[in-house]
Amino acid sequence: MKLLVLSAADVHALLGHAECADAMRAALIALQEGRAQQPLRTVIRPRGAAGLVALMPSYLSDGDGPAAYGLKAISITPGNAAAGLDPHQGVVLLSSGDTGEPLAVLNASAVTEIRTAAASVVATQLLARTDADVLAVIGTAGQARSHIEALSLSRPLSEIRVAGRDLAKAERFAATVAAGGVPVRACTSVRDAVTGAGIVVTVTSSAEPVLRGEWLEPGMHVNAVGASQPGARELDSAAVGAGVLFADRRESLLAESGDYLMAAADGTTGPERIRAELGEILTGRAPGRISADEITIFKSLGLAVEDLAAAACVYQNAAAAGTGNWVDF
Repeated sequence: MKLLVLSAADVHALLGHAECADAMRAALIALQEGRAQQPLRTVIRPRGAAGLVALMPSYLSDGDGPAAYGLKAISITPGNAAAGLDPHQGVVLLSSGDTGEPLAVLNASAVTEIRTAAASVVATQLLARTDADVLAVIGTAGQARSHIEALSLSRPLSEIRVAGRDLAKAERFAATVAAGGVPVRACTSVRDAVTGAGIVVTVTSSAEPVLRGEWLEPGMHVNAVGASQPGARELDSAAVGAGVLFADRRESLLAESGDYLMAAADGTTGPERIRAELGEILTGRAPGRISADEITIFKSLGLAVEDLAAAACVYQNAAAAGTGNWVDF
């Protein structure tokens, strides 16, 4: 048996932002239609450990190609960011849905980076105002870069603003990120970045709120991406309560999102404020934005089926291009 091993560089070279966004749409539709299956991720948080480890299995039959199994084993170590490492480290295993044979092992950091931004592209296309052309990104690491690249390719933007804990780092980041010719400006504060923006993305490793409700304006769309654990949040309760919530999966939001759970605990929001999953909007089962002044919030938790769909794309492209390392297994 031959197993294809694909590095982070391979994944980045083989998976474009637009192609990945298409794969995310298809996977979210498949999940709604019962052609994809996944449980909640299994998470182990050892006492005293620097982070956690999670297992994310899934199955996908897209109707146009062979069925596949996926399994992401991912460690999340928030302190990695200070050392210049991606907090997400692990592998994605792609297996045949017909025989169960392992087909490929992919770098999970790269898969996560690209497919997370692609999911935000889908959410932004569904939920942001069509005239929203100023993007504010809170965070200056890999996810910030991937979101800027993906969103700048997906819609016309007039300006991109970035903010983080360190202005000098934000300035260096702004000077190097690729945005298709759109000017990128480092801001002195999150509030400065957010004011007047139509689209806001939070992609930090912070466990404490970085975006406050008092800064949100009518008509904004927020992609809340960074916090994916019950004890961490990027949005304060006022921000969550100010908007209508959308999820990649309700089950994940209700079980894993600290942004939602902490706001619900103090009575600021509740399940009635969750209007739809992205897949429900894509299949016409629920509406997205219903007024120009509405504040829409997409809480991105990341789904196993998204990793599987992205891995399948990379594998197909690698096989066609002869890229990667084949090993006996």
